[in-house]
Amino acid sequence: MTVSSEDSTLLARAPHRIGRVVLVVHDLDRVVGFYRDAIGLDLLHRDAAGADLGVGESVLLTLRVDSSARRSGAREAGLFHTAFLLPTRADLGAWLRHAAARGLRLDGAADHLVSEAVYLSDPEGNGIEIYADRPDAAWPRTATGVVMANAPLDRPAVMALADAPWRGLPAGASVGHVHLRVGALEPADRFYAGLLGLDVTCRFPGARFYGSGGYHHQLAANIWHSEDARPADGPRTGLAAIEIRVAAEALAATRQRLREAGVGVETGPDGGLSVAEPWGVALRLVPA
Repeated sequence: MTVSSEDSTLLARAPHRIGRVVLVVHDLDRVVGFYRDAIGLDLLHRDAAGADLGVGESVLLTLRVDSSARRSGAREAGLFHTAFLLPTRADLGAWLRHAAARGLRLDGAADHLVSEAVYLSDPEGNGIEIYADRPDAAWPRTATGVVMANAPLDRPAVMALADAPWRGLPAGASVGHVHLRVGALEPADRFYAGLLGLDVTCRFPGARFYGSGGYHHQLAANIWHSEDARPADGPRTGLAAIEIRVAAEALAATRQRLREAGVGVETGPDGGLSVAEPWGVALRLVPA
């Protein structure tokens, strides 16, 4: 039986969920074309300044064009990958068949025990994960959180489940999580767990995973190539902002913790909060 990610995971009920990711790019035409044709996002809006892409009416990715921004380096803090969550394992199989037919270059693939995932990069080097969750009842857990691994992905078995041609990201697809490159794990823990209120769900060599509502992770951070990286200085390509949808009670608690810690916060007319994480990525916490 193929199990829907919407039905099988805790993500839809979690107090924190990723809304959209904002990237700064040089070549808008090329990057829009890639996310539309290779990844399967719909182009929802475009003008001279940028574009919004998503599924149905939901914006999952905003691209802002800045030809003068310097190119982000692979050892800097910033984006490791944006992870697009598909509703079912069969959807992942259909995407894999689509990728093979288009000759897309993949950077890797893995069975993480909680999910099955494939990795690639967009034309400007921004990392992407395409994944499907295993049913949350099957996730291995310990007293401190979930257990994840980098086991080989059985691609033929996943592709064999595809029961229809790929026609773009299906209804119900979302940004399941965002994985960041950071300069150090301790300040990442203090900010994402201590201030934003996420749980440290998994401690991996050189990485932390932060989840909400029992989900394996909505955010992650690693120092695999970026240890000791400092906040960005000046405009650059890559990750500019992350929108996080936060339940009212959790948002109020986060606001209080940030203010008590003396962290600069801007409050929007919708009651949402704007704050920069320790390496300069803008976070917009909006009422869910």
